[in-house]
Amino acid sequence: MQARLLLEDGTLFTGLSFGAETQTLGEVVFNTGITGYQEVISDPSYCGQIVTMTYPLVGNYGISRDDFESVRPNIHGFVVRRHEPVPSNWRAQYSLGQLLKEYNIPGISDIDTRMLTRILRQHGTMKGILTTGNERIEELTERLGSTPLFTDQVARTSTKDIFSSPGNGERIVLVDFGAKSGILRELTQRGCDVVVVPHDTTADEIRKLAPDGIQLSNGPGDPKDVPYAVKMIKELLGEYPIFGICLGHQLFALACGADTTRLKFGHRGGNHPVKELATNKCYITSQNHGYTVLEDSIKNTELSVTHINNNDKTIEGLKHNKYPAFTVQYHPEAAPGPFDSSYLFDEFLEMIRTHKKNNPQKPRQAVLAATLKGELQYAQK
Repeated sequence: MQARLLLEDGTLFTGLSFGAETQTLGEVVFNTGITGYQEVISDPSYCGQIVTMTYPLVGNYGISRDDFESVRPNIHGFVVRRHEPVPSNWRAQYSLGQLLKEYNIPGISDIDTRMLTRILRQHGTMKGILTTGNERIEELTERLGSTPLFTDQVARTSTKDIFSSPGNGERIVLVDFGAKSGILRELTQRGCDVVVVPHDTTADEIRKLAPDGIQLSNGPGDPKDVPYAVKMIKELLGEYPIFGICLGHQLFALACGADTTRLKFGHRGGNHPVKELATNKCYITSQNHGYTVLEDSIKNTELSVTHINNNDKTIEGLKHNKYPAFTVQYHPEAAPGPFDSSYLFDEFLEMIRTHKKNNPQKPRQAVLAATLKGELQYAQK
C-alpha cells in the first residue's frame, strides 16, 4: 500500500506503508542511531513526533518486549529507507510492522531519508502529515496549516499513579515527566528504594515521602509548558540532593533563573560527543532533545556549566554552586546508546550520602501508604 509524507514547506515523499493504515500529524525529526529503533519508538520523549531513522535498514532484528523503554510506543509515525518485514533474531517476538499496526502508528518506507534529513538540517524540524489514504494534497496542506501541535506531551506520557520499586538503599523520588525505564533500571540496580510520582506532584507531596534524593526524569516537549514543575523544583532546591536528566535538566535550569530555547533540529542519536570540563574527557552519549539551556542566561545564576557538546558547543551539564544538585542534557541510562556516563548515578548516590552525613536527620518513619491515605501503590518491577 502507498504511504505519503507531506512537510509543511510543501515537500512530498511517496513510499510504501508498513504500519497502520491511518493518518497522523506530528513534528518530523531524525535520529542518527544505527541500532536501537525499538528503544526510540518506545521513548516517551518522542511523544507527538514523526521519527526518521537515518540508518537505511530498519527492522532486521524485530521487536522484543524486554527492550521497551515505556509501556507502549509514543511516536506518531515512523520513517525509514528500507523496512525489513522478516526479522532474524532469536529474541524477536514479532516484527516492527506488527508493532506499529498494534498501536495504530503509520510507517513509511522506500523514500529518500537522506534527502529528508538534509531538508530538516537546513530548514529545521517542521510539522508533517503521514497518511496511507487517498486525500488530495490540498486537503493535507490545509490540515497541516490549521492543526497546531499539542503541548501536553508530559501529561500524556507521565504515570497517573504513584508506585514504588522497593530496595534497601537510599530512597529516591523519581519525578516522571515521561521517564524511560532505563532510569528506574539504573537506580534499582544500585539497590535504591525508588518511588515514582506523577509529573504534577507538589513539593509538599514529595516531602511526605521522606526522600533521600530527587531524580528529575527526561520527557517530551518544551520545558516552559510545565511551569508547575519549575515551581516544585524551586521549593525543594537545597532541601534534597537533585539529579536531572534531559527535560529534568532544562526544568532545573529554569528553576534556577536560566532560560531555554528551541534548537534548529535537535540532538537525537547514540553517538553525540560531550566534553566534561573538569577533566577535559570526551564521552560518547545518547541524546534525544529539541531544546537547550541558553549559555548567556547562566551568568546571573548560581549555576556552573559542567559539560558542553563538542559538535555545537551547547550546554550539556550543570551544577549548582551552593546546593547539592547537578543535571545533564544527555541520557546516562542510554537505551539505546553507550553506557559511558552511567557513573553519574553513582555520583548522585555519593552526593546523597555526603549530604546526609553533613545534615543528620531524624530516623525516617514509615510514611508511605499512611501519609498519602492509601494513594501509594507498590509495584515491584
